Amino acid sequence: MAKREDIIVGLDIGTTKTCVVVGEITNVGIDIIGIGTHPSKGLRKGIVVNIDSTVDSIKRAVEEAELMSGCEIRSVFTGIAGSHIRGLNSYGIVAVKGGEVDEYDVKRALEAAKAVAIPLDRRIIHILPQYYIVDDQDGVKEPIGMSGVRLEVKVHVVTGAITSIQNIIKSVNRVGLDVNEIILEPMASSETILSQDEKELGAALIDIGGGTTDIVVFAGGSIQHTAVLPLGGNYVTSDISVGLRTPVMEAEKIKIRYGCAYTPLIPQNEIIEVPSVGGRSPRNISRQVLGEIIEPRMEEILSLAQREIVKSGYDDLLAAGVVLTGGTATLEGMTELAEQIFNMPVRKGCPMGVGGITDIINSPMYATGVGLVVHGSKDHSDYAVKKSEKNILGNLTKRIKRWFNDFF
Repeated sequence: MAKREDIIVGLDIGTTKTCVVVGEITNVGIDIIGIGTHPSKGLRKGIVVNIDSTVDSIKRAVEEAELMSGCEIRSVFTGIAGSHIRGLNSYGIVAVKGGEVDEYDVKRALEAAKAVAIPLDRRIIHILPQYYIVDDQDGVKEPIGMSGVRLEVKVHVVTGAITSIQNIIKSVNRVGLDVNEIILEPMASSETILSQDEKELGAALIDIGGGTTDIVVFAGGSIQHTAVLPLGGNYVTSDISVGLRTPVMEAEKIKIRYGCAYTPLIPQNEIIEVPSVGGRSPRNISRQVLGEIIEPRMEEILSLAQREIVKSGYDDLLAAGVVLTGGTATLEGMTELAEQIFNMPVRKGCPMGVGGITDIINSPMYATGVGLVVHGSKDHSDYAVKKSEKNILGNLTKRIKRWFNDFF
């Protein structure tokens, strides 16, 4: 049985579903050993609007994940998204003490970069270094050990509404779990979706969920821009429900089974059955009609995402193109439609670089949950290093004490 400290759990509280992913740290990497999902009804556009429903959804998903993994879950790395998320770039400058950059100088530079004017109702979630400048040498990724008298850092600051963050933490705590860290969801997804080459060349990750579309732009190996659009797959479901005059739950099933975002891919004369409302008998309609409802809405969402990327100023630097992920990205024809809108290479992103139950998690809808586990494992390795350093120092202190006792 795995040790408790080797287990990392990611909790993705989405607008449509709550997903819990359990990962185990092994000698060769991370194995996904359990997963639990449950429909989510307590969020709207990524923000908690009903704590009781959210708590119930988390509880059910956790129970399912515990059953599959055979582990007791006590703490989680939790994702956050929603239209309240804001991203901005900032600078920090400090004088280097001693003529050589050390860890303390880097920490002071990051603290200086945090000194940005943000409203009282907002909180900083992440400070993400983009690059450092040591004297006149820019583009430095690891400044520690370099000689210089001045250290500058350019960072991307992600902020969120304090109340939204508190409501997520409160919902998780009410299930009896601790929150290890709150992580921006598209940033977590990028951990397992994008390769290092894509991050270096420049790529945009677009995570299309049920209530929101999250965007993160990479260039030069680091995050340059983040944004959240309050639109997602639920809007497509709503359009299908109204357009085909069918219940919302049936519209969701039709979207998943027959939906296509690019009408030229739909075979001619293909007929689908649509349940009616009020006890009326089902109707048969052309699948082309369904496509004509889905395509304009998806075109709108992707066009807004493109506008956001253009606004960031990095649209000409995306040599690796666009990567689509999230539950809505599983729709047939999404890559073809996106390639027309973005006019660059597009692919669907599924979790990579993990072992275990890969046949189950090999879908864009699990990207955030798996990404949270991968992100959490990096924190775990840092903690392990600190712990080992502490043990080394402790052992050294004991030896010195023993030496003194022997001689004096």
